[in-house]
Amino acid sequence: MLNILTHGTDTTKPPLMIVHGLFGSARNWNVIAKRMSEKRRVIAPDMRNHGNSFHAGSHSYEDMASDLSEVIATHGGTVDLVGHSMGGKASMVLALSEPAQVARLLVADIAPVTYTHSQQQFIDAMRAVDLSKVTRRADAVEQLAAHVEDKTLQSFFTQSLDVKEKRWNYNLDTLEQDMPKILGFPEVSGTYNSLTLFLSGANSNYVLPEHRAKIKTHFSNAKFAKIQDAGHWLHAEQPRAFEASLKAFLEYQP
Repeated sequence: MLNILTHGTDTTKPPLMIVHGLFGSARNWNVIAKRMSEKRRVIAPDMRNHGNSFHAGSHSYEDMASDLSEVIATHGGTVDLVGHSMGGKASMVLALSEPAQVARLLVADIAPVTYTHSQQQFIDAMRAVDLSKVTRRADAVEQLAAHVEDKTLQSFFTQSLDVKEKRWNYNLDTLEQDMPKILGFPEVSGTYNSLTLFLSGANSNYVLPEHRAKIKTHFSNAKFAKIQDAGHWLHAEQPRAFEASLKAFLEYQP
């Protein structure tokens, strides 16, 4: 089963599950998870091939949805679900395949479509780091800077570096192999009719007006909102605004 971090205690509300994106981990969400745990249990898994979860030879959204379903089954059978980017796609596939497990769904800055950009350059950048010369995280950041200009991403990637063991907590081989699946979205039948919010960064181009017809085909009760002054990493760029939006969504009574 996936490695999970839990915060808070069980209440009458379903647990909140937070699903990270590509190259992320459960730890990335600690601050938001802890703040959300004041009123319910919060579950944050490391996805397969990430963090402290198992490495596998496949990284499809069907795989990831099945992994999440297994965790939910051991935590009461139903959750409120939040997924960012890759985690958002996995959460959508889960909601479509096992709708009874998802009370309501928030999809953060991603749509159920295929994207054409590549993440290969980041895999190449991590492989280029000479881990034998890394004795502290700052050493890896310095090496990454030669390949990744964005300081936020340099810090983000190195959160998943095991300095002591001198290894990345990613299965880079499988992520590279299945990158077309990660960028894509599987052909999934069915609809999810419970409340769904597609929350985007106002400066991001991941969720576009032309995606709405496809979204509505699968998510009949979809709503849309944007966080100002935020891009694709909206929860990291505007954490308080993201938290406020999430709380409002969870408390919303249609």
